[in-house]
Amino acid sequence: MMKSVSEQMQWIKRGTVQIVSEAELEKKLERALATGKPLRIKAGFDPTAPDLHLGHTVLLQKMRQFQELGHEVIFLIGDFTGLIGDPTGKSETRQPLTPAAVAKNAETYKSQVFRVLDPAATRVEFNSAWMNPMGAAEMIQLAAKHTVARMLERDDFRKRYRDGRPIAIHEFLYPLVQGYDSVALRADVELGGTDQTFNLLVGRELQREYGQEPQCVITVPILEGLDGVQKMSKSLGNIIGILEPPAEIFGKTMSLSDTLMWRYYELLSRRPMAEIEGMRREVEGGSLHPMEAKKRLAGELTARFHGDEAAVRAREEFEALFRHKELPEVIAEVTLVCAGETMGLAAALRGAGLVATNGEGMRLIGQKAVAVDRQKVTDEKAVLRCGGRYLVQAGKRRFAYVTLSPS
Repeated sequence: MMKSVSEQMQWIKRGTVQIVSEAELEKKLERALATGKPLRIKAGFDPTAPDLHLGHTVLLQKMRQFQELGHEVIFLIGDFTGLIGDPTGKSETRQPLTPAAVAKNAETYKSQVFRVLDPAATRVEFNSAWMNPMGAAEMIQLAAKHTVARMLERDDFRKRYRDGRPIAIHEFLYPLVQGYDSVALRADVELGGTDQTFNLLVGRELQREYGQEPQCVITVPILEGLDGVQKMSKSLGNIIGILEPPAEIFGKTMSLSDTLMWRYYELLSRRPMAEIEGMRREVEGGSLHPMEAKKRLAGELTARFHGDEAAVRAREEFEALFRHKELPEVIAEVTLVCAGETMGLAAALRGAGLVATNGEGMRLIGQKAVAVDRQKVTDEKAVLRCGGRYLVQAGKRRFAYVTLSPS
């Protein structure tokens, strides 16, 4: 039996940035309760990368919440839009994927998303099912339902047009096709990251044009990576991949700052917010150590992707390693600004206050007395990539979590 509208809205609003509009969504939920017909919740994923990380699961977790509230969730794989290439946030025309790459990545996505979603309550669709049969005349009719002026309202398009950087015509088709997906699926709600807001709103407009009730739009935030600064991205090396070994997921979660931990709780945990706020008060009051709160989060995330037994073993291994390494319970947090793409390890040691000079840092590295993320470093010219967050050790007793922030 579905929860009341107010109870559903409480869950739906958790961790969201914007709902367009709350009043419309409440009406849809009221109708679903009255008729017993669940809402159709759509979220699209272009198969642009073969491996998912926790940043992707923010949206998947919101989809899971809708499933648990009794609604129909549509996991849409954009195998057709993937051939166009999403221009969102790009300063130049993005190269589209090959059909072979799209097909390979799509299959990998399907095998991973059910570590978060309930497969029995998930409807998987491919937008090539309705876009491939669409003829040239129909595509022109679709294009006629939007204007260039509206397209240039998009921030990335506007900036590129202003700066004289090229915008290919096919890039204008991407938001139209994504919007048409909502028409084809008769979506009641579409979910997406904040970077997708424009495309999601196009879906509302196209549904009106095709005589349908416009979908509600719900946007979720972009998750910061382990550095707490940049968005989680494989290219920045600040990710927790859902296919990583249990010990890696647990250990990386434990490297989060105490502040960032609560954001991960809100966006990724399935615990009720009341319970999370209770833990936060206990930490602030001193009755719960922040490390224990972090272990609970690490265990929950590890169990989600590898099961409860693996999560218990990962915690035991982490605690054993922690004792063996004699790590202090409190480790300093330091943020350093990079001048380029990397920073020398010796310079990072000095910036973190672990050594007095770069020369001292290089000597310690040469003496095999420096470790990064628990791994010994012996190359005096070693560098750290900007955008990452690292546990750096100099000697036996000096530690710091070092975040390298691009300038």
